[in-house]
Amino acid sequence: MQEKSPDMWKENSLEDLGAGEFLLELKKEFGGDKELVKVAELRRMEQGGKTMEEFVQEFWRAVRSSGCKGRALVEEFKRGIIWTIRRKLMETEKPSTSIEQWYEQATNLDYHLRESQREEERLQERKELENQG
Repeated sequence: MQEKSPDMWKENSLEDLGAGEFLLELKKEFGGDKELVKVAELRRMEQGGKTMEEFVQEFWRAVRSSGCKGRALVEEFKRGIIWTIRRKLMETEKPSTSIEQWYEQATNLDYHLRESQREEERLQERKELENQG
């Protein structure tokens, strides 16, 4: 099996990746500061359509070997969660300060928001059925 050359890998990868992703992939492929790679992974993480529980588990796996701690860790977590949850948690009278508090409160809020959305969908369906009949 032939080893990849950095030049060949660069040509194949540069087209498909942005600058930040390229740097991360380069370090993964050819070595580099593992802690830096993990921090870069944290920066790229986003909740998207995942439940908060899923995102927290994924985030925590990346955190373990990142060396990221304290306020910096909280900031990376806040950056990755969806804006509606982030905003609601930051607007509370006493915003969370520890990552554990952020995990717990974000997970609870995400659960309640999803329950509320499901209830709205059920009510809308019921209303549509009543209007048809």
